[in-house]
Amino acid sequence: GAETAPERVRQVARTLPEDDRDMIVAIDAGHGGEDPGAIGPAGTYEKNVVMAIAEELARQVDEAPGMSAVLIRTGDYYVPLKERYGRARDARADLFVSIHADAFRDFRVRGSSVYVLSRRAASYEAARLLAQSENAADRVGGVSLDQGDDMLRSVLLDLSQNASMEYSGTAAQSILDELGRVGKTHRRQVERANFVVLRSHDVPSVLIETGFISNPDDEKNLGSPRYRSRLAAAMLRGIEDHF
Repeated sequence: GAETAPERVRQVARTLPEDDRDMIVAIDAGHGGEDPGAIGPAGTYEKNVVMAIAEELARQVDEAPGMSAVLIRTGDYYVPLKERYGRARDARADLFVSIHADAFRDFRVRGSSVYVLSRRAASYEAARLLAQSENAADRVGGVSLDQGDDMLRSVLLDLSQNASMEYSGTAAQSILDELGRVGKTHRRQVERANFVVLRSHDVPSVLIETGFISNPDDEKNLGSPRYRSRLAAAMLRGIEDHF
């Protein structure tokens, strides 16, 4: 339930030794609870489809050697966006994957796509963190810096952010390449956008639009357990290629 998920995250983090531990994949099913997300022409709710995909991906990640999955939400309830990437940090995730299903006014538009945070949004987030010195100290590994160390704090945050964004970009491209082997992709290249859920400063993060739920063919595919299994397998291959 909503109350137990954060504790489960902490338990996973505690049980894994710092050295020689599994790579941790935090899997975020978008929307949930009172927020259904997009609704398909046949009445499919995005929140339900992406939860099913997230659970299937988590199952496959846990079966893969050297990897462990953490589900950000484990049921039909809403988790605030900033708390989503906060839970990934608590779990010491090596990659945060947020799963969605797009919608568009033109029902003919279909296909999957993968997003990472835009540079402008990342710069805005860095400035916001620097304005909150206690947050900034936490984001550079708990290094305690006094008020006179703004320049050092800025440099450390910049290094952390650049590394995370580079890592996010290569992971996103690997996943997009594999999704292209399973079904139609909406874009050939990784997209950049200002999604709040991607704003983690130090956990590489990607957002996957698994298809357009507004398109009848995509909606039908996303409702199929067999297709969702193939979709999750493609994401897993992309994650494995990247790791």
